[in-house]
Amino acid sequence: MSAIHDTEKSRTDGHVGANTNNVAYAPRPSRIGNPAPLGLFSFASTTFILSLFNLQTRGITEPNAVVGMALFCGGLAQFVAGMWEFPRGNTFGGTAFTSYGAFWMSFATILIPGSGIVAAYPTTAEFHSALGIFLITWFMVTFFLLIAALRKNWGFIVLLAFLSTTFVFLAAGEFSGNAKVSQAGGGFGAITAMVAFYIGLSDLLAAEDMAIVRLPIGVFKRD
Repeated sequence: MSAIHDTEKSRTDGHVGANTNNVAYAPRPSRIGNPAPLGLFSFASTTFILSLFNLQTRGITEPNAVVGMALFCGGLAQFVAGMWEFPRGNTFGGTAFTSYGAFWMSFATILIPGSGIVAAYPTTAEFHSALGIFLITWFMVTFFLLIAALRKNWGFIVLLAFLSTTFVFLAAGEFSGNAKVSQAGGGFGAITAMVAFYIGLSDLLAAEDMAIVRLPIGVFKRD
């Protein structure tokens, strides 16, 4: 007995036959609400806070106040949003939100004194080099997602391009020890957060039947 529970099967040859090469599969329609606004707002708000810290706004030089946001908003909430995207058939959204949710939780863990991660390094220079490698790895992940987004919409292209630039400047700041370079990363991060807020609001309004306004994100037309 071959029961298919998670897909709908349609025959392209117009009759029931034994040739499975002519069978096309499509995901079942989902009644799950769009989790993208949750993921985008969680990402944007946490990124915005950390970016202001990186800019040394109001004389702030230590980023540890972002730990709570990174764990529960940018981390857990965004991770859950990614898990909701997969059953909706959105591989890109699921991969992006889950990945960045994991990024924020791992970054927060580094900043928690009880984790012992910072204390494990004998010198400050070695820790900053390790953190630079951590950040440049996330630049690579972001760049790969940017490639996948090139035929989706301009909103995601701009978002991931700015985020890639942010990671490059932050990593360079860690490697060089130049505070100005890290501050530049904070500036690009703040712009990234604003773009993410815009896309999240666009998706949130698109889900409303009587939205007061619609915000375009430059979706590409399918051929």
